[in-house]
Amino acid sequence: MNGGVPTTYESLASDSLATRRRAPLRARAMTLATTALLAALTSTTLFAGSAAAAPAKVGLGTAESFSVLAGSTVTNTGPTTMFGDLGLSPGSSVTGAPHVLGATHVDDAVAIEAKNSLTTAYNDAASRPTEGSAGTDLTGQTFTPGVYTASSSLLLSSGAVTLDAQGDPNAVFIFQIGTTLTSGSNTSVSLINGAQACNVFWQVGSSVTLGTGTRFVGTVMAAATITANTAATIHGRLLAQTGAVNLDTNTITNSTCAAGGGETTSATEATTLAEATTLAEATGLASTTTTTPAATPATPATASAASAPTSATPATTVAAKTTVNARIAAARRAAARKAARKAAARKAARRRARRAATTRRTQARPATPHSRGSFTG
Repeated sequence: MNGGVPTTYESLASDSLATRRRAPLRARAMTLATTALLAALTSTTLFAGSAAAAPAKVGLGTAESFSVLAGSTVTNTGPTTMFGDLGLSPGSSVTGAPHVLGATHVDDAVAIEAKNSLTTAYNDAASRPTEGSAGTDLTGQTFTPGVYTASSSLLLSSGAVTLDAQGDPNAVFIFQIGTTLTSGSNTSVSLINGAQACNVFWQVGSSVTLGTGTRFVGTVMAAATITANTAATIHGRLLAQTGAVNLDTNTITNSTCAAGGGETTSATEATTLAEATTLAEATGLASTTTTTPAATPATPATASAASAPTSATPATTVAAKTTVNARIAAARRAAARKAARKAAARKAARRRARRAATTRRTQARPATPHSRGSFTG
């Protein structure tokens, strides 16, 4: 009986020692939990801050389907092709017969509604808080996603400007320009690391002039007039609120993000094969037609020819534009043939799959037993 007393004392001492040992462990565990919670809160705050800093896409409403939308008039020279709609309101004069693959709306309810949507989009882009200056000349600059402002005019004098999405296909670029936007001949807007033309917006307080052979990208929203000079290609839209849109042998492909582009990082721009082929063809032709040959010393014969009236110049221009038109038509035919080949290949693949499935079912079917009994001898 007395032998149990020391055991009780030893048990109490052991429990007390265990309690003293557990106290530091609990304190250490609480410290680690607190640190992890603070880290999680900090990470969430930083993520929310970066998400808030990313500009949202400008909603175009019913203006989104238009390649060209103007206020006073639309003029065209040469074989211009636009893949979207052509709209005009309140003006009613469209001259030069551009090739419109979409619908044409001249001072009707659709055009009026699109102009209202354009006004809303223009005001939205103009009201975004700026994140930096675009400078006065875009040449050689690289921009990451954001809103950039030029208080007066903005120029792309030569070479290229680069828009870097940094791997985010939903990255948005907005340029707020106080007065005019002008690009020099053979300049370009380059998209890298997932940037899409459907997410690029140029809000211009006055007029826009795109130089000869320019390869421009994005939706241009001008308060007044837009002029695209000879062989300028635009992957986007030319939308003028009050003035004219003047075209000359241009190719305008709509820039439309794929469905769900605002919700997933795997979004790709919805550019059709025909659009891509025609745009590439037009870009190549722009580089060819805008190259100026080197001058050669004039001989007496050529000098006299030079002094003669330049009656051949219009014929040369017509021939060049006819060549452009023929190549664009050839590009469309090639795209149609390629699409037909793909459709035939898909049909053949479906036939092979059906035959393979039939063969598998036949081989898997159990053999039918013979109706007569076996002879055992």
